[in-house]
This record gives sequence, structure tokens and C-alpha cells, in this order.
Amino acid sequence: MSRVYLPLILLFLLVMQGAMIELIPARFDELGWLIVIHSVFLFLVLFTMFYDLENTYYALFFAILFGFLIDAVYTNILGVYMFSYAISIYFVHGMRKLLHANFYVASLLAFVGVGLVDFLLYLIYYATDVTQMHMTDYLMNRMIPTMVVNLIIFLIFYALFKRKLVKWSKERFDEKRSTN
Repeated sequence: MSRVYLPLILLFLLVMQGAMIELIPARFDELGWLIVIHSVFLFLVLFTMFYDLENTYYALFFAILFGFLIDAVYTNILGVYMFSYAISIYFVHGMRKLLHANFYVASLLAFVGVGLVDFLLYLIYYATDVTQMHMTDYLMNRMIPTMVVNLIIFLIFYALFKRKLVKWSKERFDEKRSTN
């Protein structure tokens, strides 16, 4: 049954990702901060850490799929989020093989992953002249606030989804082992 829940959660987060920006106080906009919510990516980090095994790449598949959907729904250029999410989730998956999956490692990888995603998005948009924001402005007005807000969202997601993902992973992969 978890095979149905995971894409549904991701689809719900994809729809809510655009609406979540309304939860950010207007004061941040007055300060000139541009905050991008990466809720789908944050769930994918949890998915990678607590659902995927070392030799499975379901999170990478969903990163490509939902990155493409984000491109189709929210952006004018197809492939930007798909590429950024795929590279970042692949990095998180690789680091998961080296590090023990716990709260601190998951939080660190979420923080670094969001930074990587957002920086890749900036580089691609800067190279294609979609944005003319200078690097210092980007770092101070977009990257740092985005990373802080997304880390707070990650902490909420961790509390909501970690146990369920571990349970679904055990059900899915222990079932496969017992049939083989």
C-alpha cells in the first residue's frame, strides 16, 4: 500500500508547494528576501534516507518525475528542476551510503541538498538570462532565507514522515526478501 501513498504524498506536496509561499510572512518580502519552498525535495530527502535501500533508487526516479512536473506547472523552462532535483538526490543517496541515517545526518543532508538545488537553479537561470541577480544579492536575499525556511519545513516533515517511511520500507523490502 505504501507504493500508492508515496506518489500521492509527493503529488499533494507538489500542489501545496505553490500555496505554501502564502504562509511566509509579508515582512520577509518587505526585507527583499526571495524564499523558494522546496517541499517536494525535502520529502525526497526523507524518502532517500529512510525508505530507499543502498541499492534502490526510487527517490531518484521520483526526483526526476516530480522535478519535471514542477517544471511543467511552475516554470517556463522544462528540465531545470528535474536536473537540479536529480543531481541533488543522487548526492544525498551517495552520502547516505557513507553516513548513518539519523536525525542529524538527515538534517545536514537536507540543508546541504536545498543549498545545492537552489544554487543549481540560480546557475541555470543566470546562464540562460532568466535572472540577472548578482551572486552576492542571491546569497543574501535568496539562498540564506530559502535554506533557513526549508530547514524549518524539513524538521516538521521529519516529525510527520520519518516513522511511516521506515515502516513502509520494512514492509516493502522485507516482503521482497521473503518471496525470493
